[in-house]
Amino acid sequence: MIVSAMTGASQLCIFDQYCELGLGTPAHLHAVEEVLSVIDGEAKVWLGDERERVTAGQSVITPAGYRHGFTNIVETMLHARATLAAPIFEASYDHRAELSRRFVLPTAVRR
Repeated sequence: MIVSAMTGASQLCIFDQYCELGLGTPAHLHAVEEVLSVIDGEAKVWLGDERERVTAGQSVITPAGYRHGFTNIVETMLHARATLAAPIFEASYDHRAELSRRFVLPTAVRR
């Protein structure tokens, strides 16, 4: 995590993801808005029923509650940055093999 509750943020969670060809993030949703920016590489990004090729320097804004995900579609490493409108990362995944995830501060570190 670049920015989150763990770094003292109260409104944002920002983190980078690096994915090889064919890898990415499975379909999921958040209770808050997310901006997914491609820093390097190319990705197929889906938002609901829409599919788009997103290249370096482009971003996709995902409204709260919309299912979305992405996959690296080129041989080079995909570098993507996610920015969520909450200091704690929380996601619910469609696929049963993926557990819902929530990352929060350890009790001893909370303010």
